[in-house]
Amino acid sequence: MVSRWAPPISYMHIYECQEFSMGIFCLPTSAVIPLHNHPGMTVFSKLLYGSMHVKAYDWVDPSVATQPRLAKLVVDRTMSAPCEPAVLYPTSGGNMHAFTAVTSCAVLDILAPPYSAQDGRHCTYYRDFPYSSFASTVDRRRDGQHLDLAWLEECQPSDDFVVEGVPYSGPQVIP
Repeated sequence: MVSRWAPPISYMHIYECQEFSMGIFCLPTSAVIPLHNHPGMTVFSKLLYGSMHVKAYDWVDPSVATQPRLAKLVVDRTMSAPCEPAVLYPTSGGNMHAFTAVTSCAVLDILAPPYSAQDGRHCTYYRDFPYSSFASTVDRRRDGQHLDLAWLEECQPSDDFVVEGVPYSGPQVIP
């Protein structure tokens, strides 16, 4: 049983081909799309209406695949429409990101190329921890210098994360 009292997030699929996919996420107030990635993809996001908080990270060293992994905070702000579109690249611009709806809002997303599990482009979810959580004692004394660093650990999204929509191969969807 889902404990969520708020309306679920909706996804309206617009178009998909081998080169890109396009759709709109509609988030009710306080809805959260948890921290996730878009591996090997460039993402164009445009806030169409409303306000949302965005928190986004890039890997400090993309070649390191240990768990947890060190990431650098690149965005931690609230955006309100109208605003400029955001571009997330495969290794920069905040490819691991979370959205929290401050007000009801809608986001147009264009992913190039689209998610494809068979091609290794599947969504991974993360939880973030302060840098000091896994830093050594020596590093903890210098923690003020690491305010923009965090540790990301892979996880499953919570059971109350629901996205309703038509076929979509990204974050968990309930048709």
